[in-house]
This record gives sequence, C-alpha cells and structure tokens, in this order.
Amino acid sequence: MTGLIDCDVHHAVPEISALFPYLPSRWRDYCVEHGVQSLAPDFYPPNMALSARPESRTGTAPPGSDPAVLRTQVLDDSAAELAILNCLYAVQPIHNEDWAVAMAAGLNDWQADQWLGADPRLRASIVVAPQNPARAAAEIRRMADQPGFVQVLLLAFSEMPLGRRHYWPIYEAAAEAGLPVGVHPGVAGANPLSPAGWPSYCIEDYAGVSNVMQSQLMSLVCEGVFQQYPSLRVVLLESGVSWLPSLLWRLDKNWKGTRREVPWVTVPPSKVVREHVRFTVAPFDGPPEAAAVLRLVEQLGSAEMLLYASDYPHWHHRDAETSLLRHLDAADRTKVERGNAETLYGLRTCP
Repeated sequence: MTGLIDCDVHHAVPEISALFPYLPSRWRDYCVEHGVQSLAPDFYPPNMALSARPESRTGTAPPGSDPAVLRTQVLDDSAAELAILNCLYAVQPIHNEDWAVAMAAGLNDWQADQWLGADPRLRASIVVAPQNPARAAAEIRRMADQPGFVQVLLLAFSEMPLGRRHYWPIYEAAAEAGLPVGVHPGVAGANPLSPAGWPSYCIEDYAGVSNVMQSQLMSLVCEGVFQQYPSLRVVLLESGVSWLPSLLWRLDKNWKGTRREVPWVTVPPSKVVREHVRFTVAPFDGPPEAAAVLRLVEQLGSAEMLLYASDYPHWHHRDAETSLLRHLDAADRTKVERGNAETLYGLRTCP
C-alpha cells in the first residue's frame, strides 16, 4: 500500500426511502404514515464557508450522497488509496429505541450494499443505537464479520459521558471483534452542546466542539474503560489535536493527588491515552509554522497518535498537507498518511 488512507469521509443517505429496502415493513410504514421525510442532520448549510465543498453537491441531494461523485473526488482525483466512511445520519438521537435500532441496522445493510459493494477501496463504520447498549452490541456482532466494516461509530454529544459503565457492552463487543470505536462530533442525546447550556450561534458550536471531545476522552480514561478492555482502541474523529498536550499535563498532574478515587487507573493518564487513543488531523487546529508543528508532535509523544483524514465533504481536505504533513520527516509523514491506519484498522488483511 502506497497511497493515503483517508480515515474520515462522510457519505449521506440521499432520501429516507433509500433505506426502505433494508427496513422491516413495520418501520417502512411508520416512516410513510408519520411523514418522516429525512433524518439528515443540517451540517451543510449551502452558503456557509465551512460547509460542504461546492463540487460535492449534485442537484438537491445532500453532499456525499452520490457514490460515483464521492469515489471520484475522494479516491480517483486525490492521493487517497482507501477511505473510511462515517455516516452521520441522525439515527443515534432517536428517542424511540426500537425505531433507532431498526434504522441503525437498515443503515448498516444499506452501507454494505450501496457503498462497500460499489468500490473495494471503501471501508465503513458500523452505526449503532446507543440508547440500548446491549442491542448496540448485538448489532456490532451482527456486522463485524461483514467485509469492509472496520470501526464502530458513536457520537460525542451523548446522553451521558461515554466512559460510564452503561456503555460498556458496546466496548466489550468492539474489543471482541477487534474493531476500534470512533467518536465523532454529533448529537446523540438531549444535553446542551456546551457545558454552560445551549449556544446561540453555529460558530459557538463549531469552535467549542473540542470541549466535549476532551470531556469524553477524560471519561473513557477515568472510568477505567481501557483497563477493562485492554485491547480496545478509540479514535477521536474531527476533534482537533492541539488541545491534547495541555489536557494530558493537567490529567497527569491531578491524577497524582486524586488517584485513590480511580484506583483502576494504575499508570499516568497520558500513558493510557498514548496507547489506546488516536486522533484524525482534519481539521488540523495546530499552528502552521514548522517549529510549532514539530513541537506539538514532540509534546504528543509520537506521530503514531495521528491519522490522516480529509473530512470530506467539508473544506478541511487541505489542512493536513498545508499545516502538518509538509513539516514532518519522511518516516513520521508515512505513519500519519497510512502506516498508523494500517496498524489500527488491520487494512492489510481486509478484502
């Protein structure tokens, strides 16, 4: 393998009827009778500068909903050799547990048929409904052996912190299957988007998303998820990374004085994170200067924590090249571009 591995590409459901062939008749009828037109999140306002690249739009369909367009723009016209699809269709926020479980299963079958079956260079994340972790674990086990699925996808704005034991059946199933768990910004509960309540503007939500990613990372570490499941790996997707060194410093410092509260965390939290957690580099929120980039990587402890991503169809596809990769030496650049993903996702052995 010589090309890039793009670890965060977003495809979309063109319209809800596209999932009907993959849903039980009860839920097809439910959608029709209740007038459910779409579960697509509004991530791509047409005239917002940080929204989807114009060339990713095809008519009135959501950006990323045409396999041929995505294949051309992400794979054929770029240096990427493989791409991992993360579908953000709003299944996880559904309050009706039975409907959410059915939609997640239908979405996964649709991904397998319409996307993974369309191009051998595509991989995908298993979407689960975390409202019932036991049923989410069953969905992971159902799909884990299906060709092309390399990750489990959770959303960051969850009903409760993701480290809580409530969610452990999901991690047990993922570890059992040898699949990393990806955590991506997105709403999967009724909590506010900021620690202080609901923001007024999109810019507050967008610029502040790293806050919730930090909270989820601390929860996973301090609740003991990685001690319970030592083989588990977690990927923070579209989270930024420049905030990590200072967070790890504070965690280590405070752990020294409060660790009897979390006796299962037997080594400094920074060591747990460096072993078990990876971060995609789009958007790259670090400084653009070479010296500052190299200092950031040194503070992280290794370039092995970083994964290349374009965040297609968002505008961040140039972030890694212009702000990060060009400053790395050849060995570290190769790790970020593909080596770390090969190791994490076992892509050398995927069909």
